[in-house]
Amino acid sequence: MEPAILIITLLCGMLVSRVGLPPLIGYLAAGFVLFTLGIKDTSLPILQQLADLGVTLLLFSIGLKLDLKSLFKAEVWAGSSLHLIGSILFFVPVLKVLGFLGIEQLDGFSFNQLMLVAFALSFSSTVFAVKVLEDSGDMQSLYGRVAIGILIMQDIFAVIFLTISKGNIPSVWAFALLLLPLAKPLIYKVFDRVGHGEMLVLFGLVMALVVGAWLFEAVGLKPDLGALIVGILLAGHAKSSELAKSIYFFKELFLVAFFLTIGLNGLPTLADIGLAAILVVLIPVKIVMFIYLLTRFKLRSRTSLLASFNLGNYSEFGLIVAAVAAQKGWLPPQWLIIIAVALSISFLFAAPLNNSVAKIYLRYQTRLMRLERHPLHPEDRQIPIGNPRFLILGMGRIGSGAYDELRSKYIGEILGIEHKQELVDFHRNQGRNVVQGDAGDTDFWEKLERAPNLELVLLAMPNHVGNLFAVQQLKRLNYEGKISAIVQYTEDADSLKDSGVNTVYNLYEAAGRGFVDHVIKELLDSPSVIASESAGEITNENHAIAADEQPVKSTS
Repeated sequence: MEPAILIITLLCGMLVSRVGLPPLIGYLAAGFVLFTLGIKDTSLPILQQLADLGVTLLLFSIGLKLDLKSLFKAEVWAGSSLHLIGSILFFVPVLKVLGFLGIEQLDGFSFNQLMLVAFALSFSSTVFAVKVLEDSGDMQSLYGRVAIGILIMQDIFAVIFLTISKGNIPSVWAFALLLLPLAKPLIYKVFDRVGHGEMLVLFGLVMALVVGAWLFEAVGLKPDLGALIVGILLAGHAKSSELAKSIYFFKELFLVAFFLTIGLNGLPTLADIGLAAILVVLIPVKIVMFIYLLTRFKLRSRTSLLASFNLGNYSEFGLIVAAVAAQKGWLPPQWLIIIAVALSISFLFAAPLNNSVAKIYLRYQTRLMRLERHPLHPEDRQIPIGNPRFLILGMGRIGSGAYDELRSKYIGEILGIEHKQELVDFHRNQGRNVVQGDAGDTDFWEKLERAPNLELVLLAMPNHVGNLFAVQQLKRLNYEGKISAIVQYTEDADSLKDSGVNTVYNLYEAAGRGFVDHVIKELLDSPSVIASESAGEITNENHAIAADEQPVKSTS
């Protein structure tokens, strides 16, 4: 039967992906299909082990990407906490009323059981939100960062629940784990020396499953909590992002087993599907609650709406909470199926709603703006740019070099845009005119003030998608000046030119020319050493032109 499990899971995942939905819905469906074929989770213990590994690696990868400072922002920690409390206060009486109305799945439920179901329904999907943000290129946008921060706080709430649900009193040796940060220098030294490839993956698995999960379980704590904490411990390392990418497919593959085990618990009845549909109808209340709370923290109504729609669904962490509750006997196993169906249906509606959020905002803009509180959040105010002649998007090494060249050769105000606040502070200390903003974020262009005398925009961002998006936004704002961009690949240059960029600068070609110029200047007496006299003259002439024009070409 093993080949059938893989084939059915693959086919269901592909069918769901073709309609633009997360494959996890297909994996849930595959579990239901396999159950109808007579396969149950009890007959495949290895599947449950892989599912546990998937959840552990999910928490580890969240820890690797966690910026602790972002969690201390009021709109994140307070917003998520208040929404959790508000969701429970809303869902508990609603579920109680549904029980009184004769919904058999809620008949005779105790207050604690209602609290558990409400807690599971309060979560929003990290998997769905990340997919939507990556597809739209808004991962670094303010609303995207707020949404991800809230999701991480929800994940932490879930891990706390999972730890408490273990039920055992931790060993006295658990206090020794407080010394774990002292081992950070040693762990970082090992991290530096493992290199890349399979050694990096192996290091990540050892840290997540041994130092994290096994060590914490050995002293009576929840292994998932250990994986999260060890991930946070490694988050400050320069290679943490590379490690997260290296274990990504392991995590995703093992999570497939988790979603399969949900479906293998049994098929939903018509009554289960009906209750799941009722739960989906209640999602707008979650969205409205998020909008209200985020505007209380002085975010713009548009930012609040985008973040709230991104969070307007049910979560795989809700499934994890329900799975633990079912294993402990706190909830009937059928509730695992009900929440799985509600999760799937919520994704069906959330996907088109997120695609239409801009139209929804325009339609209700006046009403939504009444919710705003002034002064607005510092990161959500209009971006004053003065009256620059030159605008540089991306103030990394290339952008800062272009800034200095322009300042030395031309008269007129220059402005740099950089999304990393630490780089903004650095450039300001160096005397450069730089403001914080992310040109790959739709919010940035909505908040940007107009510059009537702008002549030239330099796209110096390392991400081609971001540069292309910036060109589209400039055209939308009816910018008529010149645009120049850096590229790494020839095909990127073609797409930028097609979109309206006047000149492109290929970094690799420029590096090659610069390298040869350096060699000629430092090591060779004359270019004629490597070419015939006539060819050398031509080469000399070309190099002279390149040397004269290179600063201009890189900035025009």
